[in-house]
Amino acid sequence: MSPRRMPAASDAVGWREEPLRITVDGEPVDGVAGQTIAGVLLAAGRLAWRRAPSGAPRGVFCGIGVCFDCLVTVGAERDVRACRRRARDGDVVTTQSRGTGDGEPPDAPRGVDEGGEVPHGDDL
Repeated sequence: MSPRRMPAASDAVGWREEPLRITVDGEPVDGVAGQTIAGVLLAAGRLAWRRAPSGAPRGVFCGIGVCFDCLVTVGAERDVRACRRRARDGDVVTTQSRGTGDGEPPDAPRGVDEGGEVPHGDDL
């Protein structure tokens, strides 16, 4: 698979991009119809959107729905694998992390900073 898109002028099928917009943690993110939620997030430069219990950043690992590293909440549905769910225009996505078991809500990281770290606390 190539990361390059085919120029519209040379597309024999005549496929045209249909834009869509989802909301992630209250922020609008633009994508293209047919992309998964993970694809929309990655295209927007968000490499990680949750934390593991160890605090390590998590985003897409396997990309085929086996590992559960890319879990998000879509609308009221928790534990949606972002790599398997196609984004729909108007989706409201909330990032999530594995709970710590202490009753406190988990962090919801917004992405990875320039140093490769996931911001937390007041850095969000």
